[in-house]
Amino acid sequence: MNGLVLLDKPKGYTSFKAAAALRRIYGIKRVGHTGTLDPMATGVLPVLIGRATRLCSLVLEADKRYTAGIRLGVTTDSLDITGTVISETEPEVCDGALKDALRHFTCTYEQLPPMFSAIKKDGVRLYDLAREGIEVERQPRRVTIKKITLLERTENDFVIDVLCSKGTYIRSLADDIGKYLGCGAVLTSLRRTATAQFNISQCVMLEQVEESPERCLLSAEKAVDYLREINVTEGQKKRFLNGAELSSDRLDPIRDAVQGELFRIKCGGEFLGLAEYGDGAIRSKCVIAD
Repeated sequence: MNGLVLLDKPKGYTSFKAAAALRRIYGIKRVGHTGTLDPMATGVLPVLIGRATRLCSLVLEADKRYTAGIRLGVTTDSLDITGTVISETEPEVCDGALKDALRHFTCTYEQLPPMFSAIKKDGVRLYDLAREGIEVERQPRRVTIKKITLLERTENDFVIDVLCSKGTYIRSLADDIGKYLGCGAVLTSLRRTATAQFNISQCVMLEQVEESPERCLLSAEKAVDYLREINVTEGQKKRFLNGAELSSDRLDPIRDAVQGELFRIKCGGEFLGLAEYGDGAIRSKCVIAD
């Protein structure tokens, strides 16, 4: 069984727990989610099933979009509202100053990951160290905030729409905004509305998967349908499945390919996997078909 489930992750679930639920429903061990969401967060969580897990890295690389609630004047150890409060102030931030802060962070910058994160330090998850009250040095990560739109504001609470690169921590963005404004800020809610070419309208709830698992399982090809397609013959199919190179001069779309470009390989409508172009040939990148 291979495929893709576009899950609207429930609040209170870790991404691992959500994937484990699908592992139980589909009765298969090979299940992988593409991009961790905090337990307090909801929204788009693509989960790949079976051999389709070989496509995880391609979905992980994609941009993400979020709707985030932020409160000014509060800081916590986890950078979100679920953590222990460190400080509270009564901020005086006008709309102009807030919009200036949002413009300031619409850029590429070095973001410090939070201690409450799944990043490993010497083989140990940072959140495990944080729960023991241990704080360690972390390396900033270059992230890109492509767009921030202010959706609403009520006194010290506001909601933003954020389009950002992979690896961006919205909790850290909230904290950075609070520091820039000089009053502190904390994340109060988070919903991922899009990742890669998928958006929240395409997602299903966990209860829907429970009720109709087959209907909720999409083709593995859906995860990479933005890539160009190459149709091969039965003979070329056998070569591809055995890991042999295919000459580009016998494949139409390949003639204008660029070095390193990935293609979907199909035969008679069947999705076989991905191949990478290089030096006049394509080579198997991953095989999905049995």
